[in-house]
Amino acid sequence: MSAREQRNQRGGRVSGARLVAYDVLRDVDERDAYANLALPSRIRAANLDGRDAGLATELVAGTLRGRGRYDRILELASGRPIDRIDARTLRVLRLGAHQLLSMRTASHAAVNESVELQRKVSNPAAAGFVNGVLRTVGRATNEEWDARIVEEASSADDALATRASHPAWIVRALRDSLRAEGREAELEALLEADNTPPRVNLVLLPGAGLDADTAAALGSDPERGRELAVSGASPLGLELEGGDPARAIDAIDAPDGYVRVQDQGSQLAALALTRARPVREGERWLDLCAGPGGKTAVLGAEAALSGATVRANEVSEHRAELVRHSVEATEEVVEVVSHDGRSDEAYASALFDRIMVDAPCSGLGALRRRPEARWRKQPTDLPSLTELQSELLDAASAHLAPGGLLAYVTCSPHRAETRVVLDGLLKRHPELREIDAKRVLNDVARESLDLAGTALHAQLWPHRNGTDAMFIALLERAR
Repeated sequence: MSAREQRNQRGGRVSGARLVAYDVLRDVDERDAYANLALPSRIRAANLDGRDAGLATELVAGTLRGRGRYDRILELASGRPIDRIDARTLRVLRLGAHQLLSMRTASHAAVNESVELQRKVSNPAAAGFVNGVLRTVGRATNEEWDARIVEEASSADDALATRASHPAWIVRALRDSLRAEGREAELEALLEADNTPPRVNLVLLPGAGLDADTAAALGSDPERGRELAVSGASPLGLELEGGDPARAIDAIDAPDGYVRVQDQGSQLAALALTRARPVREGERWLDLCAGPGGKTAVLGAEAALSGATVRANEVSEHRAELVRHSVEATEEVVEVVSHDGRSDEAYASALFDRIMVDAPCSGLGALRRRPEARWRKQPTDLPSLTELQSELLDAASAHLAPGGLLAYVTCSPHRAETRVVLDGLLKRHPELREIDAKRVLNDVARESLDLAGTALHAQLWPHRNGTDAMFIALLERAR
């Protein structure tokens, strides 16, 4: 047997969970994959059991969340810049660092498995390098590494950004948004929340034929570690602590499509539009940027009960198909089309009583859910996004009926994408006036929401409200 064959045989001892985690990280790096989409298919292909699937999930999500901090620690431990480490080896080192610093994996197991993983997926000659670097990482505590990060940082902001594993420009943007509310002191709590895996939230759509307490009881199975509770601010929301969401949904046995996974911030954003005031029979609603369809499903369920109809527009035909699937339960009141939201075709020459503009944005409000996004986004992305947001809002305003309501929603707290865009819209369209979204949300919510600041818009936060950082503004057109 050749030396290479012997190495490959040794590499075969790597756990399936670690191989899956490595493959997903490679997909994220090389194919711009989303980890939450790539991971399930990799787990199925590897036929992992529940325990190993959970390990692979933690390895992927934790490594992506901690990447900025781990990279700095790896630089300090190896004595070389990150960009001088082979990309394959770097993925192995990041996985090893996460196990050593943030998991209960025994140090020898984390190092040995990483060395074997290196032999299997990367340059076997660098196995000694991986061994040496990770042993150095494991000799110091998290507190000691953080002290070194602070000591060698070029500024307090850079130290905070590295310790919290966020790009410095995102830290500054989040601080600016919190400062506008008089809550700058919450910055570290927000960064910590971004690095804490969120619990799975379900939505129980209106018209499902059962109440939330019944659904929670049906979806829970304590013997299997599955607890479903009526919890959170959304009156449609359920929170899952442990267990498989798909099994919980199946156990509830509601009509198809009436129970699904959805963050409660998204639920509240849709309800702010539908419940801001009573619905008149025959109202026409528009969801302008509907994909993938979570908010559209809420709009459709609300419309079906109140005598309204919904036109759901999505520029991407592929995502439009996702919308069609999401509204199958209420397809009789929802029409799905695919056009550019700035074009007349999106509106079919009609005026609408309520319009949702859930505009494409940086997604900085969902970093706890999509940890890789923080490493992909750049401040240079913002000008094109804010221009698109403004153009979509201008087009929607032109098709808002007199007295109609418009909701501007972004899953980003960045002020360039929120208040700056909104103020520009109000300046260009004096026929629009902003109404109190904070009051509307607190009227809608199951429990009182902590919504800071004096502005009329509402900004939800993961550390304060337990949701994605959703921005919600409501506007009314003069009659």
